[in-house]
Amino acid sequence: MSTLPDSSSVNPQPVVPAHLQTFMALDFGLKRTGFAVGNRLMRTAQPQGTIIAEGKARFDKVALQLKTWQPDALVVGVPFHPDGAAHENTVRARRFARQLHGRFNLPVFEVDERYTTTEARSQGAVDADAAAACIILEQFLRSLP
Repeated sequence: MSTLPDSSSVNPQPVVPAHLQTFMALDFGLKRTGFAVGNRLMRTAQPQGTIIAEGKARFDKVALQLKTWQPDALVVGVPFHPDGAAHENTVRARRFARQLHGRFNLPVFEVDERYTTTEARSQGAVDADAAAACIILEQFLRSLP
C-alpha cells in the first residue's frame, strides 16, 4: 500500500519502506480517537489512550502525541460495512488520514478496521478506542514482510 491509497479499496499488503520502523495508529471517531504505538522490529503495539476532541483541537492533541512518540509513520483505521462497502465514516476516516498527512508530513497508511472496537470490547478493554487502535496497528505490523 502506498501512502494514502486510492479511495476504492484498502490494500491488504502495504508496501512500507524498510526505513519506517515506528508507527502510531489512530482509530478515528467523531468525538473520540484512540491511539497506539508500535514498532516493526518487535511487531507489537501498545494502546496509549484516547483523544477526546473534535476539529482543530483533535489535531492539536495528535500533535502532542506525535511530539511525545515521534513515529516514522501513521496508520489510520478505515471502517467498512461487513460486506466491504464504504459508508459515511469510511469517507471521514480517509479525509482524516489525508489531513494527518498534510498537517504532519508523515506517511499515512490505511488499514481495514472492521470489528476492531467490538474485538477490543470482547477482550474486556477499559479503553476500547485505544485497544482498537492497538488491534489496527497489530494487523498492520503483521502484514509487513
